[in-house]
Amino acid sequence: MASHRKYFSNRKNASHNSYKFCKNLCPLISLRLGTQCLVVGSSPSVAIEIFKTHDRILSGRHVPNAVRSKGSDLEKTSLGWKSECDSEWRYLRTLCRTELFAGKVLESQACLREKKVMELVEFLRSKEGQVVNIGELVFATVLNMLSNVLISKDMINLKEETEDSEIKSLVRGIVEVGSVPNISDYYPILGKLDLQGLRKKSTDLVTKFCSIWEPIIEERRNNRENDSSSQQDFLETLLDNGFTNDHINQLFMELLSAGSDTSTSTIEWAMAELMKNVESMKKVQEELEIELSESDYLKESQLLQMSYIQACVKETLRLHPPGPLLLPHRAIETCQVMSYTIPKDAQILVNVWAITRDPLIWEEPDMFRPQRFLSSDMDFKGNDFEYLPFGTGRRICPALPMAAIKIPLVLASLVHFFDWELPCGKCPVELDMTEKFGVTLQKKEPLLLIPKARK
Repeated sequence: MASHRKYFSNRKNASHNSYKFCKNLCPLISLRLGTQCLVVGSSPSVAIEIFKTHDRILSGRHVPNAVRSKGSDLEKTSLGWKSECDSEWRYLRTLCRTELFAGKVLESQACLREKKVMELVEFLRSKEGQVVNIGELVFATVLNMLSNVLISKDMINLKEETEDSEIKSLVRGIVEVGSVPNISDYYPILGKLDLQGLRKKSTDLVTKFCSIWEPIIEERRNNRENDSSSQQDFLETLLDNGFTNDHINQLFMELLSAGSDTSTSTIEWAMAELMKNVESMKKVQEELEIELSESDYLKESQLLQMSYIQACVKETLRLHPPGPLLLPHRAIETCQVMSYTIPKDAQILVNVWAITRDPLIWEEPDMFRPQRFLSSDMDFKGNDFEYLPFGTGRRICPALPMAAIKIPLVLASLVHFFDWELPCGKCPVELDMTEKFGVTLQKKEPLLLIPKARK
């Protein structure tokens, strides 16, 4: 570290509490956390160096001690927490890309997603005039979309989710345990002691979560032995490829928790921003009314032509990126970034939250302005380094194609079929927009709204 410590800023001028982007913030900083070196990049030029120029060397994954798969055989089927981009990881990514996230596969599943959204709409109609928790209902809908693709079953009943959000609590617990400061990460020699009990807590949460679908796996295996299996879902693909129950559990846990948590957060933020920005809400409704003038049923294919709601999704991802620091990378070799030394095994973070709020890049960066994307061809597919809500390079989020479809679909349905009010007659300007930082960027206070069906 001595060879490059003199370069890095100490970030004294950056105020975390105000969440304001500091113009004087060095684009590349280093922190010493125990025995670990942490490097944080906060500019598009640094992102290019990390994700493009040195993508192979910096594509390792820093795996927190609390993650159950760390150092175990389960790492073979970990999409997010595989320590290196080896042949096993590439095989798994290819399998998921072709069987889950390919264009033709997503197109074939469109009716399923549309059906789940209409179930949400019908449930909300039954709750007209009552206060509902948008995050919980969206979570249940998104999770059921995923579970039907994986195991051909719903995991949550919408009514039960409003009464007891146990599954959502499990998912949030799994995500939060991985982001809690852990002394075992700063001093790896203490890892086996698990002084804070985070690894045990993570294992307990994951075990409880996996128990929801384990009986389905066993039933499916028995049916295959009796030549009576008739399902055509991702579980069948994994069984065909010889995956063990433990490996299936690890993969399903990551797909279901990451896929539901990030999408739910984005949709909840988008609804909150539209509530606060009345003009934007009106424009979305007008666009939907024009495009759906002869239909009361929203189809995914129609949304591709709706530029304004797509712009709203992009702007939400800019203001509230689901992973504000993405997942931590690791240097598998020592390398030079912007002429400064990054030591082997250093943990690498890219602060996409800061990049997308940089006033040197974005006009009025703290304001919700969907129109900025109407005259721009900028997208979130990893080619624009000033806008990377899903990351880029080898470690880009594999579920990006699915997220790009289901987020606009759920959001458009909420806006098209309902008018919304805040409880107790509150004005939208009073809506609390405080962020809760972690592995994912959550809204600190849940979004509680009252639906009124639109004709």
